[in-house]
Amino acid sequence: MPLRPPASVLLSLGLPLALAGCSGTQPGTTPYRADRVPPARVTGPAESCIPLMQFRETQVRDSRTIDFLAPGGRRGWRSTLPNSCPGLTLERAFSFNTSISQLCQQDIITVLQRLGPGLMPGAACGLGPFTPIELERRR
Repeated sequence: MPLRPPASVLLSLGLPLALAGCSGTQPGTTPYRADRVPPARVTGPAESCIPLMQFRETQVRDSRTIDFLAPGGRRGWRSTLPNSCPGLTLERAFSFNTSISQLCQQDIITVLQRLGPGLMPGAACGLGPFTPIELERRR
């Protein structure tokens, strides 16, 4: 059976980079485009924090949009980052570290860059508010 690193290892990657910030779209990054984000119905007011136990997966939609999806994959929260996060669209992988049982607006995510057989911390970016959503069914 292959060994997999514990989730805490992935969650703690890049902690020293937590002070690094993201700025607006930089040359060579994919700009924010709302047409790349699947349509969703807003089901409530934006929230500052969401419980970690309430989402099972994340879907990076573009350089500013991440869906945190509950079991079943149609309901969850959409966080629109205040700024474009370099490398997020390309890598579609990130880590975060929190000392509480919630993920909150302004918490820092770190893009995980694939480098050879491993992962390397990339840009660190702040999250935006979490808007409750239900993804529309594909037609």
